[in-house]
Amino acid sequence: MENHLEELLAELDLDGKLRLISGASLFRMAGDPAIGLAEMPVSDGPSGVRGENWDERDPSVSLPSGTAVAATWDPELLTEIGALIAAEARRKDVYAVLGPTMNLHRSPLGGRHFECFSEDPLLTAEMAESYVRAVQAHGVSACPKHYVANDSETDRFTVDVRVDDRALRELYLYPFERTVAAGAWMIMNSYNAVNGRTMTENPLLDEPLKGTWGFDGVVVSDWTAIRTTESAAAGTDLCMPGPPYLWGEPLAAAVRAGEIAESAIDDKVRRILRFAQRVGALDGTPRSAPVFSDQQAQDLVRRVAAQAMVLVRNDGVLPLAPDTTVALLGPSAGLPRLLGGGSATVIPSHTSTPVEGLTGRLPLTHTAGVHLSGDLIPVPLALMTDPESGAPGLSTRYLTGDTALGTQHRTTSRLVLLGDPLAAQSNIIELRTRLRADMAGDWQIGFGGVGHIRLDIDGQTVLDENVALDSGDPAAALLNPPQRHVTRTLTDGEEVDLLLVTSIEEAMPGLGIILGATLGIRRPQRDADEEFTAAIELARAADVAVVVVGTTEQIESEGVDRTSLRLPGRQDDLVAAVSAVNPRTVVVVNSGAPVEMPWRDHVGAVLLSWFPGQEFGTALADVLTGAAEPGGRLPTTWPKTVAEVPVLDTSPVDGVLDYSEGIHIGYRAWLRAGTEPAYPFGHGLGYTTWSTEDLVVEGRTVSITVTNTGERVGKQVVQVYLSRPDSAVDRPVRWLAGFTAVTLAPGDARTVPITLPERAFQHWTTAGWETEPGAFTVQVGTSVTDLPHTAVIY
Repeated sequence: MENHLEELLAELDLDGKLRLISGASLFRMAGDPAIGLAEMPVSDGPSGVRGENWDERDPSVSLPSGTAVAATWDPELLTEIGALIAAEARRKDVYAVLGPTMNLHRSPLGGRHFECFSEDPLLTAEMAESYVRAVQAHGVSACPKHYVANDSETDRFTVDVRVDDRALRELYLYPFERTVAAGAWMIMNSYNAVNGRTMTENPLLDEPLKGTWGFDGVVVSDWTAIRTTESAAAGTDLCMPGPPYLWGEPLAAAVRAGEIAESAIDDKVRRILRFAQRVGALDGTPRSAPVFSDQQAQDLVRRVAAQAMVLVRNDGVLPLAPDTTVALLGPSAGLPRLLGGGSATVIPSHTSTPVEGLTGRLPLTHTAGVHLSGDLIPVPLALMTDPESGAPGLSTRYLTGDTALGTQHRTTSRLVLLGDPLAAQSNIIELRTRLRADMAGDWQIGFGGVGHIRLDIDGQTVLDENVALDSGDPAAALLNPPQRHVTRTLTDGEEVDLLLVTSIEEAMPGLGIILGATLGIRRPQRDADEEFTAAIELARAADVAVVVVGTTEQIESEGVDRTSLRLPGRQDDLVAAVSAVNPRTVVVVNSGAPVEMPWRDHVGAVLLSWFPGQEFGTALADVLTGAAEPGGRLPTTWPKTVAEVPVLDTSPVDGVLDYSEGIHIGYRAWLRAGTEPAYPFGHGLGYTTWSTEDLVVEGRTVSITVTNTGERVGKQVVQVYLSRPDSAVDRPVRWLAGFTAVTLAPGDARTVPITLPERAFQHWTTAGWETEPGAFTVQVGTSVTDLPHTAVIY
């Protein structure tokens, strides 16, 4: 293969080479028909495959978030998830899926926490390695990201992360090292700088990535992360997105002037050609991927979501008996968050809410109890009629000046114009629909967007203004644009004609049109106090109250870090009031990352659902009724209060974010501080009981016998930690060294061997990896603080 790649490289002149090392468009790698190279679309992941455009007419399977997948502690489950991701990629003609996201949960305030696996480098590495192997087994490239130390979102384009070499190697680089060893074909670098050098030009791209580790794939920039033409002399191989504006003509001039060696360009092209060979784009024969029916995909997502749910408290209220009457409460019961905001977003064709999932499974009453947000929501499809076709939806017309370029029928009122060909040629977009009120009262009708926006209702202009973006991060234009609205009193069944006219502009050089346009509403709502009281009365009358609480898209999303761990609105008050009238209260926490739970010791059960993907409702019903066991264990520590978190800061000072804690993050920092969190790393309960015994250590293999002593099939996660209290080296109190998930029938026992990697015993020095001679202590159990078995290992 390498000889053939050299022959193809020799056929390219400088301009041909430069075309290949920059994107052809927003989400497409360039091709060259003269050498048989096809263009290669890539797509955002990692919790689904969106494709080149955000378009509800080409929906995607929405998988559970990174934290949810890691909460399964089951790398083998990634084999099935990877097959589904590859199938989705092949269906959308995508050659590379931009995932997994494997930055660490350094601080619970990290806005993109939900997208990443864990606070622990080993758990992250195990899940990421399995993801890469599983996707690439079907000829689709994974793309681990973001290399490296992109662990928070504040000032993400410019922040300089200062981190010592040992922490870099043992924590932040280790998962990437494992994915390279697994054969990753592409890796994405990050926006931030590390130790003074932006990552697209950082020496870490050469050493250890391309040097010691031997990575022979493509290093792709995060989108718009390339800052200079001179960066082409460094280790980034592919500048995205395209068409090129820094690596095009300016780079050609620099190479011809001898300022940048053409040999540096040749190495990038070799890597891209090698990548193309691997994914089948050089010979036009991409490998076939598995085919999933809609039902098979839904079944897998439902099963993974249940496996990911972590039961952190249960006084016996769960699982629920079949005739249990349930008051289903909380704002996330009817409007849950299924996935995190940002580039991880996909548009599913089907979703299941807790209300939908529990209806018919248990005797049910429902009200929200709390109005979580005053924001508009996209107009539901059932309330929209396209005036052009008469079908449910709206008409979208694209114009340049007075010239119409085309019209589309759309079935969503939230349009994300990311790479849309018509939008890229337009400067005006019109959305038309007929809104039908499904209840009487005061309706808020308006929009979310940026630019010059006008809203007409029944031919009368009611809003007309220039709307600016508060944040400099263009992601905010997509994820959380400013909103405006007016109030109209409508009768049940009344219809009004809506016209939204948006004048759009390029948001950032190189990205083209990325702005969104949302036509939104807020239905008439019961007075907040009346709604709260109604929920309490439903809870009082039911056998069990299930309260589904959660975060919002404004709180957990790409582009912004959190400022608090408190649940928004009156959700804490709702839980406290409900549990006061019904001690059999189950709280389901629908968040991608930790939140404070001041009521946790006063309710019957607490179940963490994460962002569980499109099958939330059915999976939740399975877990609550005992049709499935909550199979998750915590991949990150959950604090009692934000004030107790030992490593918290995500805000740079004078552009610098100092990782002064070194190797002590997550549970390591909690143990070092001697502070007890709400729930420790690795914790999780099930619906059966267990015993463990007969710990045996042979070489680096630890074995223990696990027995299901209960009356139900169940899952246990055996965790192995190392410690060395008298070490001459600064070490964590203990650190995760291995784990395995075990599923057993009632009464069954199994002896499980866990081989600890050599790296678990090593530490990084100026001379490289070293192992301190002598004994290490092995501790085995079911969380970082529940370790009843101890032995010595050499």
